[in-house]
Amino acid sequence: MFALIAAVLFAIAFVITAAGIATTAVFSPLALAFVGLALLAFHFTGRGPALPAYKRRRR
Repeated sequence: MFALIAAVLFAIAFVITAAGIATTAVFSPLALAFVGLALLAFHFTGRGPALPAYKRRRR
């Protein structure tokens, strides 16, 4: 789940950088990239919400 949010933040940062949009310090591409990296770190540690693992039952 954190990896998906990080991917969205990286995409937003890329669009801001590619379009040359002037933003405040909070929504700067560098700040979004740092938040995305932090979310990826949480994802790799195994913390936070995860998609449920569905189990198949054989009858």
